[in-house]
Amino acid sequence: MSFYEQRILPYLIDLSCSASAIEKHRRAILAGVTGDILEIGFGTGLNLPHYPESVRKIVTVDSNSGVHTIAQKRIAASPITVEHHVLSGENLPMADCSFDSVVSTFTLCSIPNVAQALAEIYRVLKPGGKFFFVEHGLSCEPNVQVWQNRLTPIQKKIAGGCHFNRNIRELVEHQFEQVRVQELYLENAPKVAAYLYKGTATKVS
Repeated sequence: MSFYEQRILPYLIDLSCSASAIEKHRRAILAGVTGDILEIGFGTGLNLPHYPESVRKIVTVDSNSGVHTIAQKRIAASPITVEHHVLSGENLPMADCSFDSVVSTFTLCSIPNVAQALAEIYRVLKPGGKFFFVEHGLSCEPNVQVWQNRLTPIQKKIAGGCHFNRNIRELVEHQFEQVRVQELYLENAPKVAAYLYKGTATKVS
């Protein structure tokens, strides 16, 4: 991992993902999280203040060790115990059926093999467990899609592999039996980067 990815990019991600317009979506989706919890793409810990008061421990993974340096301040200020692992969501060491809830916010856009990561999320969920997600991705508007496709190669280089043009609904529905998704634009943001998928997916069996 390059100096830019470890030392500079984490601060850029923290700045871009900490907007108040995003925080309300984090809070809304995390309100339903219960039980044993795994967060994929923990990043700089921006979700920590938005977990329900009942949550006392979470297990987290992130492939970039640089982001965890920033996260330490939020971990220290939180009543939640964080068991953190520096690894990719594509290959989780956790046993099958280990978690009641898995959380991902603004992470599926940047995992190289996102289908494999979703298969791993499904594997580690208990039967009846839920995957909670807020992600940005492919717009429903063809004219916006054109620019998302044009700009994604540049975005991948400067933003740690982030894609503007992934259809998160299709990706999640391919893996899970029951999926509920709301699609909307983030307020006061360029459409190319602001189309959100917010929802839950349930592991039925």
